[in-house]
Amino acid sequence: MERSSLNTLLVYRKSLALRDLSEAVASYFSRNQEMLSLRQIDCFRDDITKSLMTDALLITQEVEQAALSNSHSVRMKSLSFVNVMTRNILAYCNGLERDGVKEKEYLNLLRREIKTFRITFKKWRKSISNRND
Repeated sequence: MERSSLNTLLVYRKSLALRDLSEAVASYFSRNQEMLSLRQIDCFRDDITKSLMTDALLITQEVEQAALSNSHSVRMKSLSFVNVMTRNILAYCNGLERDGVKEKEYLNLLRREIKTFRITFKKWRKSISNRND
């Protein structure tokens, strides 16, 4: 298997792990248990947890799109979007903390997952951004 393919597989797996952890954290902190169906949002915390789940899912989708695209501009747009979404997830952690979440170890676990994802993502981004169309 080629190095680029291994990096792609690794970053995709990391994005899935980030998505799964984000969903677990979101469902744990959500006050509205129907939030998991992405229905009505009742409070600030539910708004944050919905956004957390959505952005984590979008990261996985954008990684997949960048990996499969033959267009340099599409890849760059997806890579840039992933950067925005990872920053958003860190901001959601801060928002949940400010909203009074007491179990900060879960937020710190998610922050660490973002950090490890970003390290893997940056290596992959270098290899994929230089790929010819």
